Amino acid sequence: MKSLLLHVVILGISSAALAQARTGQDVTLTGALQSGRVAIGGESTGWTLDYRDAAGQHSVEVELPRDIAARVSSGSTVRVSGTFATREYVERGAVRIFRVTRLESASAASVPAGRLPQLTLDQLNAQQKALADEILKVSSVGLGGPYNLLLRSPELGKRMFALLDYLRFNTSVPRRLNEFAILIQARLWTSQVEWLAHYPLAVKEGIADATLADLKAGRRPASMKPDEAAVYDLCTEISTTHKVSDATYQRAARLLNEQQLVDLLTLSGTYTTLAMMMNAAEQGVPPGTSPPLPPLPRK
Repeated sequence: MKSLLLHVVILGISSAALAQARTGQDVTLTGALQSGRVAIGGESTGWTLDYRDAAGQHSVEVELPRDIAARVSSGSTVRVSGTFATREYVERGAVRIFRVTRLESASAASVPAGRLPQLTLDQLNAQQKALADEILKVSSVGLGGPYNLLLRSPELGKRMFALLDYLRFNTSVPRRLNEFAILIQARLWTSQVEWLAHYPLAVKEGIADATLADLKAGRRPASMKPDEAAVYDLCTEISTTHKVSDATYQRAARLLNEQQLVDLLTLSGTYTTLAMMMNAAEQGVPPGTSPPLPPLPRK
């Protein structure tokens, strides 16, 4: 089943950003409210709030009381108060949401601008909207992360989206190894969005917690299975040294066939591109979202 819609967003001020990490503490946030975010299987509140703070552009799924939902419209700039909580979904697992208790209108001028601010549905032209509709069917970060950037070049975005559809859902590489390879690039680039989106998927596919803990800390994982070790060494070596030794290649070739090797290396290159784009545009995730990536240790 394709990845479900997990999207996080809340427009905030720096003081609120510090409070976001504390579940249950009352927080006030300002941002663009979006509706129509329905995940596969209906596992979504249907609303998100988009915001930017010192850590970058963010989005969070929000739960609106019925009386509030009845008087707001998608695309409105609002100031909301409430608390962070965790909602358990059957397919998506534990998802961080924001439960709104109070909402009022806010001036769009209060929303800080970034290098490439988060696009909203009402800002999109017809070509962008067509791409956004396809993205929202499968994206775990809504229109955030790399999609916020690709929408600015919709023809490129359409072709990249088709490539990602193959690399994510139709690749010859086993899903467990595929998700692990994505996290390897996320770690190398300290790509918070990709780590956030793919960490739970890697766990679901069977990558051990200890393996991911080592990867997160910037260490070569000590508890990898043989095929995971081959993927780690191949993807890390090509990404850090820009070449692959015969020994590393042969270890991978004993466990993966030629098509799998080609697909795996293409995946690594593609996610390097996405991470590079997001880092250049300062695309981040909300503070307190688990599990965050610390800076890589100095060599």
